[in-house]
Amino acid sequence: MKAQRLDASAPFGSGPEAVGAAIGHLGYVQIDTINVIERCHHHILFSRIPDYRRSDLAQVQSGDKSVIEYWTHALSYVPAGDLRFFLPAMRAYRDNPSAWFGSVTAKEISAMKRRLRDEGPLSIRDIDDDELVEKTHLWASRKPSKRVLQLMFYQGHVAISARSGMLKTYDLMERHFGWERAPKPATEKQVTAYLLDRALRSQGIVSPDSICHLNAKAKPAIRDLIEARVKRRQLVPVIIEGAEKVPHWAEPAALDMEIAPSDTVHILSPFDPLIIQRKRLHLFFGYDHLFEAYVPAAKRRYGYFALPVLVGDRVVAAVDLKTDRAAGKLLVQKWNWIDEIGAEEKVRIDEELGRFERFQLGV
Repeated sequence: MKAQRLDASAPFGSGPEAVGAAIGHLGYVQIDTINVIERCHHHILFSRIPDYRRSDLAQVQSGDKSVIEYWTHALSYVPAGDLRFFLPAMRAYRDNPSAWFGSVTAKEISAMKRRLRDEGPLSIRDIDDDELVEKTHLWASRKPSKRVLQLMFYQGHVAISARSGMLKTYDLMERHFGWERAPKPATEKQVTAYLLDRALRSQGIVSPDSICHLNAKAKPAIRDLIEARVKRRQLVPVIIEGAEKVPHWAEPAALDMEIAPSDTVHILSPFDPLIIQRKRLHLFFGYDHLFEAYVPAAKRRYGYFALPVLVGDRVVAAVDLKTDRAAGKLLVQKWNWIDEIGAEEKVRIDEELGRFERFQLGV
């Protein structure tokens, strides 16, 4: 919890600087389309920045340009200072374009670059001369230009310079950052060290699975680096009760740190970094979270978009919430108690629900 900065009420302060600091510390903040409540990137930041404003994220993305969107294990906000560690992935997309984007040609990419140079940053809504095609996938677009822009994003030709909800505005990468010279791509060894250091900073105690979440191909190099750091006494093995055969490590200073008990209350997103790795969540908190948005209603246990309720270091409930923006209310669809709590803790949960409702409604 301390590594995730969930043990204090305002660990990063407030304003755009706090948003940049939070994303810098966590390493990434996931983006997702589901909006029965506020979308997860805003929710994750709100959980660590009590005075968070959506405009603060817009400022660091479009004004300060200190964060950028790219793919980690999912589409995420990452520190712009970490861009060099993603450049090898961008190069790989140029060398081997994914079949997901269809048969985008070099001619189409060149034409889109010219258009961006001539017209400035564009969203898909700004492009109204497409000849619409049939969808090849539920999440695909009928606009061929969207497929071209998406591939150019993964290849590093364009950056998402602004976002309104899920509407993205694209600009040429070099113009967005005002580069005279692009940053130098990190080496394979540097990327491996980046992944390990990011996990140690934001997780405290790490395992190959937690470092390489949905990135299994990175594990052999990560194991080699861990072994080297153990030999240099920069890391020490950690044995966790109930998972004695699963190797974990930490930096010696992390294990020597004095950590005061926390009584903070958080209503967390299912995409929060503390929650997203389900096996790790169960190991440390004894809680199995169920994401049931794609489960038939009759088979759901916790609800469509259940949110874990964290009190101190315990997940005590899972609550399925929905924001009724027209009525100005936060609706409790379903409530499941996971652990017993006292009257005082229930009062604090009610207070946090009130604060969460005000955030949902922009009050």
